[in-house]
Amino acid sequence: MILCGSVACVRFGFTVKERKLNLLQVSKVKFSIRSMASHIVGYPRMGPKRELKFALESFWDGKSSAEDLQTVAADLRSSIWKQMAAAGIKYIPSNTFSYYDQVLDTTTMIGAVPPRYNWNGGEIGFDTYFSMARGNASVPAMEMTKWFDTNYHYIVPELGPEVKFTYASHKAVNEYKEAKALGVDTVPVFVGPVSYLLLSKPAKGVEKTFDLLSLLDKILPIYKEVIAELKEAGATWIQFDEATLVKDLEAHQLQAFTKAYADLESACSGLNVLVATYFADIPADAFKTLTTLPGVAGYTFDLVRGEQTLDLIKTSFPSGKYLFAGVVDGRNIWANDLAASLKVLESLEAIVGKDKLIVSTSSSLQHTAVDLVNETKLDDEIKSWLAFAAQKVVEVGALAKALAGQKDEAFFAANAAALASRKCSPRVTNEAVQKAAAALRGSDHRRATNVSARLDAQQKKLNLPILPTTTIGSFPQTIELRRVRREYKAKKISEEEYIKAIKEEIFKVVQLQEELDIDVLVHGEPERNDMVEYFGEQLSGFAFTANGWVQSYGSRCVKPPIIYGDVSRPKAMTVFWSTMAQEMTKRPMKGMLTGPVTILNWSFVRNDQPRFETCYQIALAIKDEVEDLEKAGITVIQIDEAALREGLPLRKAEHAFYLDWAVHSFRITNVGVQDTTQIHTHMCYSNFNDIIHSIINMDADVITIENSRSDEKLLSVFREGVKYGAGIGPGVYDIHSPRIPSTEEIHDRINKMLAVLETNILWVNPDCGLKTRKYAEVKPALENMVAAAKKLRAALAK
Repeated sequence: MILCGSVACVRFGFTVKERKLNLLQVSKVKFSIRSMASHIVGYPRMGPKRELKFALESFWDGKSSAEDLQTVAADLRSSIWKQMAAAGIKYIPSNTFSYYDQVLDTTTMIGAVPPRYNWNGGEIGFDTYFSMARGNASVPAMEMTKWFDTNYHYIVPELGPEVKFTYASHKAVNEYKEAKALGVDTVPVFVGPVSYLLLSKPAKGVEKTFDLLSLLDKILPIYKEVIAELKEAGATWIQFDEATLVKDLEAHQLQAFTKAYADLESACSGLNVLVATYFADIPADAFKTLTTLPGVAGYTFDLVRGEQTLDLIKTSFPSGKYLFAGVVDGRNIWANDLAASLKVLESLEAIVGKDKLIVSTSSSLQHTAVDLVNETKLDDEIKSWLAFAAQKVVEVGALAKALAGQKDEAFFAANAAALASRKCSPRVTNEAVQKAAAALRGSDHRRATNVSARLDAQQKKLNLPILPTTTIGSFPQTIELRRVRREYKAKKISEEEYIKAIKEEIFKVVQLQEELDIDVLVHGEPERNDMVEYFGEQLSGFAFTANGWVQSYGSRCVKPPIIYGDVSRPKAMTVFWSTMAQEMTKRPMKGMLTGPVTILNWSFVRNDQPRFETCYQIALAIKDEVEDLEKAGITVIQIDEAALREGLPLRKAEHAFYLDWAVHSFRITNVGVQDTTQIHTHMCYSNFNDIIHSIINMDADVITIENSRSDEKLLSVFREGVKYGAGIGPGVYDIHSPRIPSTEEIHDRINKMLAVLETNILWVNPDCGLKTRKYAEVKPALENMVAAAKKLRAALAK
């Protein structure tokens, strides 16, 4: 590490050499369990108690040094590697740790820094790295979007023909050496070169038709430099994650994989190359391409979500190659059915041979919670049904031992008993809920009046100005506010004291919005810990963790509820707070709900019934809440479906079925309200252009949607002639960045919207909720937003 009084001089990814790291003082670790044929695709990096989150936020706030941050990161990596080695895992990943995002790490590795960050070459430092991720006072962040169909967000590379690629981050090599110093030989993991380009976008000013794959010859030399250093350091395996192979690819895209690996073959000589796919079945043409790639020794397949891939393996797996069989679920938290997995593995062993079969996870475990051992208050019965990342590592090890003839009979017996307990538990099934959800399948559930007529009726009641302003829902969650909720949960303060504190916070938020002259208000959601967890806590069929955190983006973590049984709503969930807030103002106060598809997609969902059945059950519960809010006098109700696009299957052939039940679930929630009740929904950080017709089919009165960080590509769908008659609020500024946009910047952005959208349907709002921001950022940003809207109203009135 280089220290010269500036964060910019800290070399990103370097092991701290100046301090005496206890993990490097340890002599080579000796582990008693012999490594079996086992592999982990990737592992959570936040830490069991979100240690990295707190270290990052402390560093960003200037409360700790770069060295402090690196110390926490190194200790986390050390712990993870030792844990896997102790469990007998043979192929342990390295370079799956990240300070923000693995795709951004690849961007730094190849030096693809957009010019606006003024990087001058050399090893990329934290200043540049975090500016790309979060923006800074001068420039906005890079676009962020969902990683395939998960709730994890990656930083989208911005590429073009003028980018000068250079080896600019030695993170992968340094982490390999760091693990080796601990006595742990690892498999360095990279986003594969072809997938990296397919996950990128043309930079601003570059033609949208620019062929990103044309850059392949420019980035492969960087990969070769890294490979050469890894070989010199002693690496024997290297893993390329090429998950785009599970998507519908065109012939020239598949050819790019063959070209890339043919080019890398000589550089990889002496190394075993593993190519990993995950999240879905791999198409037959992609399977053929993958299994004939030059110089590749083995392949990882998701055999949890990709059950049909088994047929391809059984009929056409190449002889002499390694099969890394992903039988342990990397996306959910249910205990593996060890007996069933062992049967699958034994059938595969007969095809590929005992020495070529490796037990693996279906994907990286970064999408699961970290360690069940930290859940000391979780219901014992439900806890026995679960396996977090640490437990999944043990499951992989147990299956590998069983496959090698060293089956732990007691472990397998305990697993079978837990599975039987879950299957027979009376708390899982509610017959009345099952019948009600089943009855929904044959109906359409649409509001009787079309959206144009409804908007007229609503305007008469609400009397809003043109370009009405609003926010998405949440306001900053202060330390004091979190303390109040924590103390109430721990019964350190009374219910009366809690209600008083939350009421005061709501009043403060309402006052602020009135001072800012925002048209449709929100209560700020001070009573809510998370937009899904809050509702799950009040619905039947849900369980909750204390430390089941999963990374969403950067330092942002969520704690998904666990849906273990049939879902129903015992009592009203939001009516008390919404009516309290409405009584504080004469302006419309939005009732704030999370939609059924988002609750489903942002929970750990039961795997013993189809997802759509669970979604219909949640939709009925939210429907009850919507109708109770309307009865209580709330005339604007927002039902957020932030995760609708996220759940879209990766294969086009499966889109229609998903969109049919997902959109139907949303319509179920509000089919019974009056024309004068305005239904809003919100979506964020995904590419919505390809599902715009399904969004229209949701039949919401107003939709607010992410727009600013993605270079307003949402607007292109309207430029291309899609007619949208409902209200729409494409976000005018990015709330995931600390920068405060000027009135002029927002004014220009709204003007771009007015070029393609009718004035009478356009709303003005931020991209997303304000929960993660500070009031010092929120107040001036909203002031500028309202000022820009008023300036345009005045111009339009002339």
